[in-house]
Amino acid sequence: MGYRKLGRTSSQRKALLRDLATDLIINERIETTEARAKELRSVVEKMITLGKRGDLHARRQAAAFIRREVVTTTDEEGNEKTKFALQKLFDDVAPRYADRQGGYTRILKVGPRRGDGAPVVIIELV
Repeated sequence: MGYRKLGRTSSQRKALLRDLATDLIINERIETTEARAKELRSVVEKMITLGKRGDLHARRQAAAFIRREVVTTTDEEGNEKTKFALQKLFDDVAPRYADRQGGYTRILKVGPRRGDGAPVVIIELV
């Protein structure tokens, strides 16, 4: 197979990747296992590429995958604004990579997890 199954059924795997992708877009940096991060990288890069396209069809394709979660951001004057993760992807994250042809994420190794020794990494947006 060309992908990691992560010890889950296909619906569970899709739900896991949707949650991790949404969290990465919201927080721009998350800590997870190495296998999950390597699978998440391809999903998030496709979402950012859709965000760079920016047309209605790309927005609907991304909306079918990204969870509808609220993000609270502060602007320069200290005012808080709430928007959805999809809006953050298209308004904030994707324009940042307008001149970049892929490679939007970075994986940094942290070490083994205490309980089971699984390799833990930090995946972040570059």
